[in-house]
Amino acid sequence: MTKESFSINGEQLLKRIKELIAEGNVRKITISDKFGKEIASFPLTVGVVGALLLPVFAAIGAIAALVTECTITVEREEEHVKEEATNEQ
Repeated sequence: MTKESFSINGEQLLKRIKELIAEGNVRKITISDKFGKEIASFPLTVGVVGALLLPVFAAIGAIAALVTECTITVEREEEHVKEEATNEQ
């Protein structure tokens, strides 16, 4: 797994989360306030789409309304692991 972090304002939070989920290789998203305190963490499993994400989007929307600045930490599946799994099949 690889991790990367983004600083973002509350207005753009939901949009950025949706973009990250659409990429498909995101396994976990953690939202922290500007002081580094974890606000929420959302594990994402392969194949979770549509209606199953609505509660996550609702929670993120509520967080976005409360915070002005936050940090998103994204855990991604490493690309070479995906390639090895594909080659084995």
